[in-house]
Amino acid sequence: MAEEQTDNQYVVLARKYRPQNFEDLLGQDALVQTLTNAIKNNRLHHAYILTGIRGVGKTTTARLIAKALNCTGLDGKGGPTITPCGVCENCKAIAAGRHIDVLELDAASRTGVDDMREILDGVRYKPTNARYKIYIIDEVHMLSKSAFNALLKTLEEPPAHVKFIFATTEIRKVPVTVLSRCQRFDLQRLRIEDLLKLFHKIITAENIKADEEALHMIAKAADGSARDGLSLLDQAISLGAGVVKADIVKNMIGLADIAQTFDLFENLILGDTKQVIISLQEQYKNGADPLSLLKDLIALTHLLAKVTLVPSFLNDSSVSEAEREFCAKIQAKVSIPILSKIWQMMIKGIGELQVAPVQIDALEMILVRVAYSASLPTPYELLDEVKKKSSLAQKHIQPALQPQQAESALVESIVLPAQESSFSSFENLVSFLAEKKYPLIVYSLKHDVCVKEFSAGLIKMTVSDRVGRDFINNLIKVLRDTTGRDWGIEILSGIMGETLADKEDAVLARKERAVMEYPLVRAIMEEFKGAKIESLIRRVQEQNESVDDLAPTANNDLNFDEETD
Repeated sequence: MAEEQTDNQYVVLARKYRPQNFEDLLGQDALVQTLTNAIKNNRLHHAYILTGIRGVGKTTTARLIAKALNCTGLDGKGGPTITPCGVCENCKAIAAGRHIDVLELDAASRTGVDDMREILDGVRYKPTNARYKIYIIDEVHMLSKSAFNALLKTLEEPPAHVKFIFATTEIRKVPVTVLSRCQRFDLQRLRIEDLLKLFHKIITAENIKADEEALHMIAKAADGSARDGLSLLDQAISLGAGVVKADIVKNMIGLADIAQTFDLFENLILGDTKQVIISLQEQYKNGADPLSLLKDLIALTHLLAKVTLVPSFLNDSSVSEAEREFCAKIQAKVSIPILSKIWQMMIKGIGELQVAPVQIDALEMILVRVAYSASLPTPYELLDEVKKKSSLAQKHIQPALQPQQAESALVESIVLPAQESSFSSFENLVSFLAEKKYPLIVYSLKHDVCVKEFSAGLIKMTVSDRVGRDFINNLIKVLRDTTGRDWGIEILSGIMGETLADKEDAVLARKERAVMEYPLVRAIMEEFKGAKIESLIRRVQEQNESVDDLAPTANNDLNFDEETD
């Protein structure tokens, strides 16, 4: 796995322990399996494009593919293999980056069309020593438009002895015309357990002592990148004089003490603003970065929510022992609604922190806001409290309205689906057309028509100026098609009059006034200043249901809109 160290020069861990075969390539099982099957079945593609975040092994994978395709084995007679020997001349030259037939190019420094033409001039020539001539182009998205166009024809129909391997962190910037000619592999972020496995292998090989907590911190800070993780590990080894210690890693990457962060979060959910400020200032004096500290608190919020919803996640290898103990202690003290509220406020706080003149002051105000709101009850709890205080909580209460009044105010008689043979009212006809899916006709009948006389087969009405010329003809046709009979439509002159929509609005207004008489509703309106009833939802009650049973469910039938200054 390790590259050799020459001339007593130090080789950084990210280079020294670069994977030399596919077995060492962590977290890319789908890619390895695809290439294995392609090599076994002789279905090798002429162009591959590798995409992913920095440090997950794009260039390394490109070199491994080049070795796999050009390996000749120990006897010099081997063919393409998923397990290159690493000792033949081709394998050694490719690993060292000096193979004459494997050209590694940096698109960031060679972006022009002239550079691409110079490269492609050699495509028609067969490889000198290898089986395939391979072009590895790193950061391919940085090529100019003209360079991409120059590449297209060769990329679509290259000679049999040529393979292209592209690597990029910005796959969206690569033209679709190029992507369609390549076989794409998305390299995944490395999981924390994969990084820890890599770190343990390296510290064992290097004979270095390391705290498990320190390695866990580095793995989290690496954010899925093996190169970032190994660079941090390299730095931690140097700072600790050969020993990786947790306190050194905390100072190195600007992390707050995890125990102090746990205490800070606990004070937040308990609403202890004084202790929050004291704890925050103490961590800031110890060198904690405000933005990193806020991100740590956000991560804890997510962890708690995840563990609450999926308890088995507590046993995941990505969760440290300290985090397990913290979750077990805090989980019972906080609910999902509270965690959701904290999450939203902290996420919003990141933007505030980035524009604030003094970050620590901004973080104090953010956490004070979170601590204050975390101790407040949720809207459901408030509604429950209002309900308990309301006179409706008493079982033997005299209702504000008589049963007959309540029933007429809250429960609308249901209009049964109309039959084609007869219509008792205009409303009955409109409901029937709505069921038959004629929304435009129904809308006009409700809002632009005032019926003066109605009988089965005849409608006399006034219409508004908004009605189109073809409305009457369409209405007659729809009525004939849906009812099976001819209808007479007579347009009267005069004042428009009250439409069906106007009548429905009047009924709704009466129902809202009736609902406002309920003690529970009055209590809610008094508790939430500026609130208004947004909508009423029809609810049909059993005939023998009393107002005492009906009223407590009113909060399920109302949607409230709270307007605040």
